[in-house]
Amino acid sequence: MTSPVEAARLIRTDQDLLLSCVDGRTEAELRAPYRVTAGPLGDFCDSLHDLIAHILMWDEITLAVLRDAKAGRLHWSLDPRWETAEIGRALNVGGVEAGRHLPSPLLRHRFDSVGAALLAEIEQYDEKSWADPSTGGGFDGGIGALAEYASTPPDGVVFGHAARHLQPAPVSA
Repeated sequence: MTSPVEAARLIRTDQDLLLSCVDGRTEAELRAPYRVTAGPLGDFCDSLHDLIAHILMWDEITLAVLRDAKAGRLHWSLDPRWETAEIGRALNVGGVEAGRHLPSPLLRHRFDSVGAALLAEIEQYDEKSWADPSTGGGFDGGIGALAEYASTPPDGVVFGHAARHLQPAPVSA
């Protein structure tokens, strides 16, 4: 498991990777077709704007998961009824679709705000509290393990959600 310092560094690196692809682009450029690598639940992002919305949605969920755990509650997204491929796909598609109704500058503002809040949430932990198994809500593990679980795509690198979708697409034979 990562330390809270390492987790914050990895999240910052992942945020910076996405921002390096979007900074300086116009609204039209952000909404233009852009090949994003599909995740295990399918392909639902058609542009960098879509990818911002997707990553933002999962960062918001991760932040809520951590805050609920701190309060001794299990976040709705960890309920087994939500942990299916069909529901995950529906959340992904719905989150991206919702983002399409927002101007890119507002979406970016929200991404920056949520990203800063997620980092602040993680940075409040020391090594001992990060590993504390009493996170509440029935999750079997410490807050660090919960953070890794909530913010890492099933087939991705820990805290590397944007990197998962920005990796080069496989070459067809």
